[in-house]
Amino acid sequence: MAELKTYTGGCHCGKVRFEVKADLSAPVMSCNCSICAKTGTLLTFAPAEQFTLQQGGDALTDYQFNKKMIHHMFCSVCGIRSFARGTAPNGSEMCAINVRCLDDVDLDALTVTRIDGKSM
Repeated sequence: MAELKTYTGGCHCGKVRFEVKADLSAPVMSCNCSICAKTGTLLTFAPAEQFTLQQGGDALTDYQFNKKMIHHMFCSVCGIRSFARGTAPNGSEMCAINVRCLDDVDLDALTVTRIDGKSM
């Protein structure tokens, strides 16, 4: 059973802020693809309707690469990638949340699953 909880988060400078309902009792992903490996991102996913951008939309820059399926959003002021937008395999809109950008989350208490994104 999912343990949805509401979290707030954002970038380093505070320009971008958001709220998301997510289940951090489920494993979060550590991916070895080219972008996640270089940024040290830990990921959890939420349906788009469980994500609310509270401020900073005007400061976001969209970066896409490879198949250009994921919109890697980052703050144009401090450069932090706190979330991404894309489509799940079933066609629904999803948000990938960088768990390291959530407020007051004990990263050491999370279960981390390694994903071989490099081979995908």
